[in-house]
Amino acid sequence: MFPDITKRFPYVIRTILLMTKYIFVTGGVVSSVGKGITVASIGTLLKSRGLTVSVQKLDPYLNVDPGTMSPYQHGEVFVTKDGAETDLDLGNYERFIDTELTADSNITSGQIYSAVIAKERRGDFLGGTIQVIPHLTTEIKDRFKKLAANSGADVILVEVGGTVGDIEGQPFLEAIRQMRNDVGRDNVLYIHVTLLPYIGSTKELKTKPTQHSVNELRRMGIQPDVIVCRADYPISEGIRDKISLFCDVERKAVVPLPTVSSIYEVPLVLEAEGIGNLLVDRLGLKAAVPDLTAWQHMVSCHSQSCEEVNIAVVGKYIELEDAYYSVRESLRHAGLSHNRRINLSWVHSEELEKNNDVEAQLRNVQGVVVPGGFGIRGIEGMIKTARYARENNIPYLGLCLGMQIMVIEFARLVLKSNKPNSTEFDLETPYPVIDLLPEQRSVAGKGGTMRLGNYTCHMQPGTRAAEAYGQDACVVLERHRHRFEFNNDYRKQLGEAGLIYSGLSPDGRLVEICELRDHTWMLGCQFHPEFGSRPNRPHPLFNGFIGAAAKVLREGSQPVLPIFAEQPDFGSQQSGLSGQHE
Repeated sequence: MFPDITKRFPYVIRTILLMTKYIFVTGGVVSSVGKGITVASIGTLLKSRGLTVSVQKLDPYLNVDPGTMSPYQHGEVFVTKDGAETDLDLGNYERFIDTELTADSNITSGQIYSAVIAKERRGDFLGGTIQVIPHLTTEIKDRFKKLAANSGADVILVEVGGTVGDIEGQPFLEAIRQMRNDVGRDNVLYIHVTLLPYIGSTKELKTKPTQHSVNELRRMGIQPDVIVCRADYPISEGIRDKISLFCDVERKAVVPLPTVSSIYEVPLVLEAEGIGNLLVDRLGLKAAVPDLTAWQHMVSCHSQSCEEVNIAVVGKYIELEDAYYSVRESLRHAGLSHNRRINLSWVHSEELEKNNDVEAQLRNVQGVVVPGGFGIRGIEGMIKTARYARENNIPYLGLCLGMQIMVIEFARLVLKSNKPNSTEFDLETPYPVIDLLPEQRSVAGKGGTMRLGNYTCHMQPGTRAAEAYGQDACVVLERHRHRFEFNNDYRKQLGEAGLIYSGLSPDGRLVEICELRDHTWMLGCQFHPEFGSRPNRPHPLFNGFIGAAAKVLREGSQPVLPIFAEQPDFGSQQSGLSGQHE
């Protein structure tokens, strides 16, 4: 009986049979209050109790996904294993919970409206009038239930992007309100994360904005079960009592979350406040005794003072560090593995184009990372960086664009010309050492059309890349996001000059990793290893890179001062040849 029903109504019936629990997390007072880290941390606490968890992010913007958005506006685009371009919060979810997510885990208003309109055009609604309620809200709820059915998780954590009161987020709030009736009140729990602002003149934290935020949430029909209070100062017992009274939330469900030195401390802070047991009890979950031993050890290592290693990240979006969020965290993970504190310098590649004294910016660093990006702006500054790293035997890690930069710079050396380039930056170059993927030549649309998601890479034995992964790891899966590739017309010539192709696609056609033969550690990869790094398990290439950098002795120990270009005019950012924002 049940198999036939689940085929006809897969999301609803399977969810009921699985008894999935839902935790919905909203934010109040201001944006960027820390909902994403809170959600990721709660996922860590539930998983430490032997429960299976999956996570979903609701973004209220009308873009279908962030893939075509400027990094200055949205920060990093995180790519899932199945090739979805998603919000950077999914990276935090994966790093904290150590679970690979899929396209099901990021929902935007653009996706919801597009899906409903497509159904209307097909005639699915039989001539009915299409409205926010019930059509949009039903589509949203179906996405919750789809994730529950596909993941089989005990608990689905859902973060509602934006702030309560935003007009564009109202359909999402109405949908999570309706879920209480759809799956039963005992299977749904609401958490509200708010800010307690500090007033310097009176030296006190204020609760009134939180009260107003909760009132706004109630106006939408949602009474929070838990309030997580963010603050830059300690939260007194009196403040907790006041919030409990005025917001009608049980005293122990008012959870303080003061600012900490590392985001990885947050799960331990929340566990100490009892939120893990509170959620298990409220939802009636059968959970084991929490085991956070490994997490506590990792945080302890992070907080201990240790020798620094100076790393420069040379990019074009450094005014907003969130554009390189996963890169930054991956470097820190590798630093923990080597008992080193990563001292990061953010160097603007566009400034290096104007300033010929690269030595002044990089003379103290022990390693250089050139991350991904699109468009010609700042490219020559990156090429100068690659040349400096090669000539001075400084460890270099090139990520996607960073690999292409490394190839261009080496080709200019080998071919004794400044003309080698990528056709992304110079369509007329006589030496197109980087060129458009053949399957991309007929692509017209820009959103979601790159080479995206997991692809297999075959390692070449005896290379630095193979050593980093471990000699037994001859085949690896890595996440991609690119349109351009190494041009095989130059493979033989550059190979004879010292470029080693240490990772290839299964058919040998695509160069996935390359490295320099006559260098301590200079390696570039066409994929994005930063998406696969974890606090307790750094990505092998980052681990190898930091291991090499830690051995380098450079003049001085002070951090390189970052240089910043003028703040960009966000409204004037134009997409490059690749269709992504520069």
